[in-house]
Amino acid sequence: MAVLHQESRFRARARPDWRTVLGVIPLGPASSAYGYGQVKVGTWDDYRRLARRPDARRDRFEDAVDFVGWYADVIERSAGVAKNDAFHLYLAYHEGPTGFERRSFDAKPWLLGVAQKVKERADLYGQQRRQCAVPAVASR
Repeated sequence: MAVLHQESRFRARARPDWRTVLGVIPLGPASSAYGYGQVKVGTWDDYRRLARRPDARRDRFEDAVDFVGWYADVIERSAGVAKNDAFHLYLAYHEGPTGFERRSFDAKPWLLGVAQKVKERADLYGQQRRQCAVPAVASR
């Protein structure tokens, strides 16, 4: 959930900013990222094929949540990042498993700050979830 918050603030049709020439002439979107998870077309196509979810949509919340879980599994298996390590998981989510392994984030100090914010939000969500204890069922 912290990843989805960071990527789109839970907006279904979120898109990246447009590229411009001289800051004024629009050239088009900075990437093909779209939806709750700001997932690029190629990665989404891989997900739909490999997860056997051909009808999944980037702007449908349940599909985006499933994608983040699926991608976390891919990242864990390929890059060795534990699913409960929100800081490194976000870096790998943002850079892709290969970029993470190459440490492409080292050239992006701003991204380390964003990953820290994702970790803090994940910790907060985890704390809130733990406070939502399921009531005990009364015995009859």
